[in-house]
Amino acid sequence: MSTLITRIFMSGNSQAVRIPAELRLDADRVEIFRTADGDLVIHPLIEGRGDALLRAIEGFSDDFVAALEDDRAEQPPMQDRDAL
Repeated sequence: MSTLITRIFMSGNSQAVRIPAELRLDADRVEIFRTADGDLVIHPLIEGRGDALLRAIEGFSDDFVAALEDDRAEQPPMQDRDAL
């Protein structure tokens, strides 16, 4: 995709960026942060993103969950090691 140039404008007391139609986001909210190099990154926060995972977890039987908990309890203790 080629680089697009767009406008920055004031919306009330906030600065806003016009997002061209080709880059339209399918989200109501975004996460925005600045990298160490000064670049801005906009990441869409899609609502219900974890719903499929939660549905999958709800599908585990009580026996399966108990087996996982037993396995975790039987793990050997952490080893002490010299730092690298």
